[in-house]
Parts: sequence; C-alpha cells; structure tokens
Amino acid sequence: MIGFAGLSHLGVVSAIATATKGFEVIAYGDDFALCDSLNHGKPPFFEPGLAEVLASNQSRIHFTSDPSEIGKCEVVYFSLDVPTDENGSSDLSTLTKLIEGIITFASDSAILVVLSQVPPGFTRKLARRIGELQDGRNLQLFYQVETLIFGRAVERALYPERFIIGSHKPRAALPKAYAKLLSGFDCPILVMRYESAELAKISINMCLVSSVSVANTMAELCEKIGADWSEIVPALKLDKRIGPHAYLSPGLGIAGGNLERDLATVVSLANEVGTDDAIVDAWISNSHYRRDWALQMIHAEVISHSETPAIAIWGLAYKQDTNSTKNSAALSLIDALKPFSIRAYDPHVVLDVEIGPNFSQSASALEACTGVDAVAIMTPWPQFSSINMAEIKAAMKGRVVLDPYGVLDGNACAQAGLLYFKLGSPALGASEK
Repeated sequence: MIGFAGLSHLGVVSAIATATKGFEVIAYGDDFALCDSLNHGKPPFFEPGLAEVLASNQSRIHFTSDPSEIGKCEVVYFSLDVPTDENGSSDLSTLTKLIEGIITFASDSAILVVLSQVPPGFTRKLARRIGELQDGRNLQLFYQVETLIFGRAVERALYPERFIIGSHKPRAALPKAYAKLLSGFDCPILVMRYESAELAKISINMCLVSSVSVANTMAELCEKIGADWSEIVPALKLDKRIGPHAYLSPGLGIAGGNLERDLATVVSLANEVGTDDAIVDAWISNSHYRRDWALQMIHAEVISHSETPAIAIWGLAYKQDTNSTKNSAALSLIDALKPFSIRAYDPHVVLDVEIGPNFSQSASALEACTGVDAVAIMTPWPQFSSINMAEIKAAMKGRVVLDPYGVLDGNACAQAGLLYFKLGSPALGASEK
C-alpha cells in the first residue's frame, strides 16, 4: 500500500498516477469535502486528462481525511505543494506540521519520502528530527524530486524522464517496497545524497531559466531590427550543443511560482555562503522587464492615442492547460491598467477577488472584444486560434492585437485590417499613426 499525505496539485496528481501503475493507494488530506469529491471522481482543479485517469483507476485509490489510515502504508509520500510569496521565498511551516503529524500515524517500518520541493538542507534536518522522534522505530527517509508541470502534470507523472532520489546512504540499495514502486514507472533512477537531489531540481530549472532569458533577450532585439525569432529557433535546435528539445520560446517573464522559488533559493544560498549570484539577478531582472511587454505595447499603440481606452484580455492563467494564476502576466497587466476599462475572458479561470470597478469577465472571447481598442492574448489557449479574424475586427472599436505567443495567424490578422504584434517578430499591418 502506498500513501500520500497532502492533497494539493502535487499530491492529487501523483497519487492518481501511482494508482494508474497498479498500486493500491491511500491519499490523505484534512479537508473532508475535498476527499469526498475526489472519491466521486471530481478533481479540485483543471488538468488535462486528470478526471479521465481518476475515473479509470477509482477502485485502486481511496481519499481520506482520517490520518490513521496512513498506518497501513509501506511507503508514505509527503506531497504538499509548498507556497511561495511574491519574492519567491518558500513557506515550509504547513509542510513541516503535516510531516510531524503524519509520522505519529506511520507504521514502525514505514519508508518516508518528501516529494514536496524543499530547499537544500531541509531533508537532512528532517532526518535528524525523525531520529529524535523514532522511539525505537525503523523509519527511513528519502527525498524524491518532483517534476510535474502545470498543464502537463498527468503526462509527466505517468511517464517520468527519470527519478532523482536523495538518500542518507546513496550507495546503499533502496528498500524493496520503495524500489518496487519506482520500477513500476520504467525510467532511470538516480540516487544521490540529500543535498545533491534537492539542488538537482533547482539546477534543472536554472538551465530552463537561462534558455528563457536568451529567448526573451534575442526576441526583443528581433522586434527592433526586423528579424524574426521564429526563423532563428530552428537553426539553434539543429546545433547539437543546444538540441531539438531546447526551450527557446520567448515569453512574458517567468511565472507559475516554481522557477521564481528556485531563483530566490539560489540568491539566498549565495548570500549565505558568499558565492556569486549576478547571473541569477540578471535573469530576475530580465523576467520582470519582459513581463511588461504587453503594457509597453498598449502604452505605445493605444493609451498614447486615447484618454479612455478599453482593453480585452484573453487568458488569465499563467499559461495554457491550467487554471493556476500564480504570478500570471495577465494579472500583472490588469493591475497596471486599473484606471481603464478591462474585459477579460479565460476558458477555465474565474477570478474570485475584487479587481476594481473597471474590470469585468466576459462569457466568451469575442464578447470581450466588443468595443475595445486592443486585444491582448495573455494565455496561449489553443482554442483562441479558431476564432475568425474578421469577427474579431468587427467586434472591436480599434484594431491593435497583441499576441505574444503567436496563437493567431499574424498574416491573416493583417489582411483583416488588424495591427498585429508578436514577441520576437516585426509588426504586421500598416500603422495609422
């Protein structure tokens, strides 16, 4: 029996994926209503394919608000998402409280695994704490790197590229029950010391951030000199030193929470031990700068010509295929445009906070366009690409379309009489200025 303690995004997806591999799973969370909903096949958030996978494996997974049921499990994962503040710093208090509470219910020989992302040093300190609490029990502690991606979490959980495991004794064989579980996913297993595993996830994200920063920096240059970044990307992907899977798409800064947390962690560690973090500071600065791309374009193309502009915003999630708005560029743009009329639409996000008297959410993307001066596509939902350009133009008062990710056909937009802007590309459509 495999246990999961913590039913946030990470715990729900991981528990269901484990059941899909044929294991019996008990998943604990302290919210009875949430557990009841999951037991009836209703996930608490949107993730492509999750509801279907849960429905087909319902017989092998039981969600419970009774922590004592964790005592039936040989392997117990701590799978709570760790929240971050606006600076990317982690709040570990809830996770620590969960772990200390669950340990009292775990069996005497349970294998404990921290799946939540934690800063280097956390697991070793926890191991010492568990050693103090053991009272004759034979508990073993491991750290396992989580690699879920919002919008692709089911795919990543079912078909991981590899498992990275932090161990107190990295050269020793993994316990049989834990090894059997990991082998069920048929991927390479890398075992290393606690601190190396904790830093491995951060290192992976640093490489990702560096690729994003290169793409953002060069894409902006393309916009200014008439080059097109989308034409350059294939040349980079044919270079063996970069590769076909390199992340080279420019975007509106870094969002979602995880990358920001890792940047903040590296800065904090560097300041603590006296190493250089200048490149990380540069990445953070570049991210903040590029997040304002849409705002800069709206000022240049709309606000400079109208005292009372109306703006349509398509997409509120920080990226497609998720309803998470953590550090969303759309919300940042809405906050900056509060004095003006904002009409927003997102297929999966309904904001439950008070934005202001000039903000409203529409029932459709086209409805949001009615009478506006500009449309900003802040989340690249694929369904936006099927909307007719002529209908967009007919609904609008103005004609500015900001499509940073290239969801629409830029040439078709220009032919429909729209003025089209995309990250990394020259503007399409003659300016009326």
